[in-house]
Amino acid sequence: MPRFYQNKYPEVDQLVMVQVQSIEDMGAYVKLLEYDNIEGMILLSELSRRRIRSVQKLIRVGRNEVVVVMRVDPDKGYIDLSKRRVSAEEVVKCEEQYEKGKAVDSILTQVAKKRGVSPESLYEKIAWPLHKQYGHSYEAFKASISEPEAIFGPLSLDSETLNDLKSAIARRLTPKPVKVRADIEVKCFSYNGIDAIKRALTAGENLSTEEIPIKVRLVAPPLYVMSTTSTDKSGAIELMEKAVEVIGESISKEKGDMTIKMKPKVVSETEDAELKALMEQFEAANMDVAGDDDSDEDDE
Repeated sequence: MPRFYQNKYPEVDQLVMVQVQSIEDMGAYVKLLEYDNIEGMILLSELSRRRIRSVQKLIRVGRNEVVVVMRVDPDKGYIDLSKRRVSAEEVVKCEEQYEKGKAVDSILTQVAKKRGVSPESLYEKIAWPLHKQYGHSYEAFKASISEPEAIFGPLSLDSETLNDLKSAIARRLTPKPVKVRADIEVKCFSYNGIDAIKRALTAGENLSTEEIPIKVRLVAPPLYVMSTTSTDKSGAIELMEKAVEVIGESISKEKGDMTIKMKPKVVSETEDAELKALMEQFEAANMDVAGDDDSDEDDE
């Protein structure tokens, strides 16, 4: 994997992703995944804040770890790293950064293969200049989906490379729609209970937007399923949570009750198919009941 960033070595206090290569008496030898797999070392004393009883429980060969750079000696090639000085929040931050870097690398590798050039040459022409200007080339790639000329114009790329790059970015980074679902039970035994339930469910649906349309369907009383399909995953979950809350408030005012059976979450095709099968099962059962009623009338 090529070097993600223009600098050959990371800076002191920088968070980096490494992969453990071997564990020795002094510490663990690792390779820096974002820096062309150059070697670094996590000293034994920098593995954990606590007393170390078993190194194997803290770190394992082949596993990726987030560490912070303590010292860099370019002349001797020494890079000293620390695992114990990294907070949980910093681990998440570095993992996100690394995933962005991998996405950029995948795109550039595809383009390089198609154009018959080295990925390194595309890093020099594309990724490194964009990283310097936009904070990360990944952010520039995302912005290029809607503004390709503004992002790539200053790079003076040849038309073939530019077209291949835009195609690769579209395949990898264009948001894909996700389905978000919530399952709720809504009951109301007051005189106007049915109308109260309808009003509550409609209040939830009325929070729909053009980008995040919310639909409520009956599975079997008192179970209802709320769903939406959107490219904005976090926005969809957030709006669905608000819709559930609105339904609960509305039915409570009518002296009814709502129970959340499944909080809003992204569902897989398998989960969606299971729900569809369940709804078809209830529908078939209702048709059988209706058929029995017809038979009873004929007998009379």
